[in-house]
Amino acid sequence: TPTPAPAGPERDALVEDVRLALYASKICSYAQGMNLIRQAAEDFGWAADINLSEVGRIWKGGCIIRAKFLDRIRAAYSSNPDLASLLVDPSFAADLDKCNAAWRRVVGTAIAQGLPVPAMAASLSYYDSYRRAVLPSSQLVQAQRDFFGAHTYERTDDDKVYHTRWSTDGKSSVI
Repeated sequence: TPTPAPAGPERDALVEDVRLALYASKICSYAQGMNLIRQAAEDFGWAADINLSEVGRIWKGGCIIRAKFLDRIRAAYSSNPDLASLLVDPSFAADLDKCNAAWRRVVGTAIAQGLPVPAMAASLSYYDSYRRAVLPSSQLVQAQRDFFGAHTYERTDDDKVYHTRWSTDGKSSVI
């Protein structure tokens, strides 16, 4: 059962957290979109024809988006045409850092209340994935493959290959 909505200063704080979480999610959505366009350009041989700063200009001149936010995207790609992602542009990175705690509070609160926030949660996951050199999912997949088919796994603390006897004593052996 969801808890009652907060009132007074708690409500104001929640509203501000939601505003920051939405903004951070929007940055990630645009970052993903620009990265998808860049990847498609490379995959289909359009790389010489795609200018992400111009994409922002065209979108702003269109009939649907027309957001002032696109001016910042244009500026980011104009100042650094090889920008790997909006997430690493200094201005956007600073904004995301400011929004980080509020974003996590909103997603966590929504999940605790049983409220679906799929786009916001996915954007936060994308942000977290982008910031990590090594993701735990790769270790989990290796462990599952070893458990189900004895395919072995590598650990991050050395260069050896291991297999664990999952169904018996759980001891690992170096292969």
